[in-house]
Amino acid sequence: MLIYGASGHSKEIIGCLFSNSNFEIEFFDDDLSKKELLEFKVIGKYKSDYKPFESIIIGIGDNKIRKKVSKIINHSFSKAIDKNTVVSKYSSIGNGTVVFAGAIIQPACVIGQHCIINTNAGISHDCFIGDFVHIGPNVALCGGVSVGEGTLIGVSSSVIPGIKIGKWAVIGAGTVVTKDIPDYAVVVSNPGKIIKYIDSH
Repeated sequence: MLIYGASGHSKEIIGCLFSNSNFEIEFFDDDLSKKELLEFKVIGKYKSDYKPFESIIIGIGDNKIRKKVSKIINHSFSKAIDKNTVVSKYSSIGNGTVVFAGAIIQPACVIGQHCIINTNAGISHDCFIGDFVHIGPNVALCGGVSVGEGTLIGVSSSVIPGIKIGKWAVIGAGTVVTKDIPDYAVVVSNPGKIIKYIDSH
């Protein structure tokens, strides 16, 4: 298994992978001073011809950077789902996505590509999660929630049923979302309030 990015998020991916089986792992990283992560070798910058038949996961927590990196990779993308999760067989999870321990994904959910479903997140039935989304630890999404591309939902936030959250929004830690959220909005508090918008460029 290849991982792009030798940093903290990748350490968690290692744990996720090893919950299922032992893996031989190697890392790409643009920082040439990095030689090893935990016990695994960092081989340097990304090389499209290095072990071309191996699959890869992007081990970068920043949603925008993860999207940028995805466009330069020629290897096929894998996904990592910790064995200590509950994922309905009636839901789908896109390539490049990681699902960490304790997460629950209920039936009829669609999880996009290159998402992070973090520790103990709960995603109820009929939710749609766009590509490059990060659902933080202990987040609760009730049924029928839609989350647009690149959005970050911070730790311990809650979203009531049927809410639509736009793309590249930021939902602050502990926020309770009770109304639809537009693209690029930053939302905090209980109930959630828009405090500003992110520059979309």
